[in-house]
Amino acid sequence: MEEIAFAKINLALHVRQRTPGGYHHIETLFAFAEEGDRLSVAEGEELSLVAGGAFAASLPPADANIVLAAARALRQRYSIARGAALRLDKRLPVAAGIGGGSADAAAALRLLQRWWQLPHEPEALLEIGRTLGADVAACIISEPLRGEGRGDDLAAVDGSALAGAPLLLVNPRIPVSTTAVFGAWDGVDRGPLAAGELLAAAQAGRNDLVPAALAIAPQIGDVLAALSAANGVRLARMSGSGATCFALFASEADRDAAFAAIAARHPGWWQCATRLRATPQGRSL
Repeated sequence: MEEIAFAKINLALHVRQRTPGGYHHIETLFAFAEEGDRLSVAEGEELSLVAGGAFAASLPPADANIVLAAARALRQRYSIARGAALRLDKRLPVAAGIGGGSADAAAALRLLQRWWQLPHEPEALLEIGRTLGADVAACIISEPLRGEGRGDDLAAVDGSALAGAPLLLVNPRIPVSTTAVFGAWDGVDRGPLAAGELLAAAQAGRNDLVPAALAIAPQIGDVLAALSAANGVRLARMSGSGATCFALFASEADRDAAFAAIAARHPGWWQCATRLRATPQGRSL
């Protein structure tokens, strides 16, 4: 049995304030790619995790991986005695602003809910997800969402107009610490995220973490410039705290041409040519 840990995209990310507890209040538009890490499960006496794939070497030891933390939390919630042998194919870069561990944890919850034949209780998964990290709840749903508060106060967004939109993810292979980027935010509230249609709201928005991320990893500016210069770009922006940037394209041909041009000029960069996930229109949580 297998589950995809869909890559998370922040179409816009407004940081509104820093709280006394060290968290930040944000307003963001989440969307998700069709591609991501792969998580599979087989019978096992205990809970275990083995990681492989292109970016497995960058992961923490299995016992410290958020995938096992998610599995343990779900097993405790439902008093499950069975184990599970989990295998993670790590295809996405680590510390990259596209979900990473949060998406992996979310995939573990969805996968083990099926594997252990647990009741279909989405709210229970969301409750567990919120204890694991600010993005985990959104990654459990993996559909267009508006996130507020820490990012886990979620509302459905109609993303039907962007379903299947050609998408290119690009990372200069530089890990960027989310904590460091948020810590370097200048503290200026530049205003709320617009309401309305998903793409229009995203285009009217911004990512307030870009200046802080650029100070830590200036190569992000090169990635943004390369994507913005491509033909057929509808939106180019950094996702999350970086360093991954993305572009939405008018056509797959435009996306693939951009992929080829960037690969020729920057062969060391990581790229993923994919599409935005389709989603039911007007889905409500």
